[in-house]
Amino acid sequence: MPVSARIRAAAAAFSAVNHFYFDSRYAQRRLAPGISDFTFGNPHEMPLEGIVSAIRARAVPRDENWFAYKTSETDPQAFIAEHAGRELGLAFAPADIALTAGAFGAIMVAFHLVLDVGDEAVFSEPAWFCYEPMLLAVGAVPRKVALKGPAFDLDLAAIDAAIGPRTRLVVVNTPHNPTGRVYGRGTLRELSDLLERASARVGHRVYLLSDEPYRRLRFDGRGFDSPAGLYPWTLVSYSYGKVLLSPGQRLGYLAISPLMAEAERRALRDSVVAAQMALGWCFPNAVMQYAVPDLEGLSIDQAALARRRDRLMGALREAGYEALPPEGTFYLWCEWPEGDPERLWDALADRDVFVLPGATMNAPGHFRISLTASDTMVERALPAFADARGALGDPDR
Repeated sequence: MPVSARIRAAAAAFSAVNHFYFDSRYAQRRLAPGISDFTFGNPHEMPLEGIVSAIRARAVPRDENWFAYKTSETDPQAFIAEHAGRELGLAFAPADIALTAGAFGAIMVAFHLVLDVGDEAVFSEPAWFCYEPMLLAVGAVPRKVALKGPAFDLDLAAIDAAIGPRTRLVVVNTPHNPTGRVYGRGTLRELSDLLERASARVGHRVYLLSDEPYRRLRFDGRGFDSPAGLYPWTLVSYSYGKVLLSPGQRLGYLAISPLMAEAERRALRDSVVAAQMALGWCFPNAVMQYAVPDLEGLSIDQAALARRRDRLMGALREAGYEALPPEGTFYLWCEWPEGDPERLWDALADRDVFVLPGATMNAPGHFRISLTASDTMVERALPAFADARGALGDPDR
């Protein structure tokens, strides 16, 4: 077998998403005119003019080194340390910031920094479908625990029970994909205390990765607390691709909590560049690094996200679907009505409405709607939700 066992395991974990994106009815029709695409967090309208202007301006060379090799450049490091520090109430130093190719890159760097082959990492489901294959690809062992229904709260007792002698990392995603939950300070304080006790119990430090790519996308004035301000042994992954709705322009960072003990903080700082190089030069390109100050204050239209959320939630409930009101992200997490989820998904697809099946996140009784769909897509899809459900009981519909 020419493919390594680790990549075979990662591919198996990614198979549901892989099939959906490349081989399903959605794959065949995702670029067709007239569909309503609620699957992934992709743009369905033209990008923010500020992104275009920033990239255009920063692509013009100002010296002979403009397009030379770039690690984490000192100017964007200092800029992010100041602005993220102000946002999160933490005194980051520039050296605490490692610029990466999106949060995807930041997460993979974090996994390589703190996990050895055979180490265990705990995360809660339903979850972003890439955690498991990424952990398997580095030779780590995923330990999955279920969120507590019906509100999809962190199950702290289950997390505690999952931590054992080989556990090195716990992953928390807030605001949470796919449910839209934003975990409050009280819950995160309990998690911090739990990890402190667990570290003492197992005899080594258990690190926390706080995955925060949606933290600037919150509804109804909801606040945000980062675990990095509560548990010193926290790494933060962040992406600009969500708030800018430009996932194809890879820009993010991994941040080390400045509350971490100095010896461990220095060890991580000293090793992060080696990890990024070993992963295939896992740094953003030169233009995106130069553009950081221009992009920092930009955001997609969050009022439009709230409007689509409210419009869809009302229509879904009227049609007999359950939808969890999101506190953040740009997703709606919905429960299929009684019946076969695959048949319900097909009934929507028959009507040119495509949603992300929960089976891609080990939650087959649910589906996810991305509010990054256009208003036109939303309005076109509203009658289809009711019609698709009714059609299963009426073959002539």
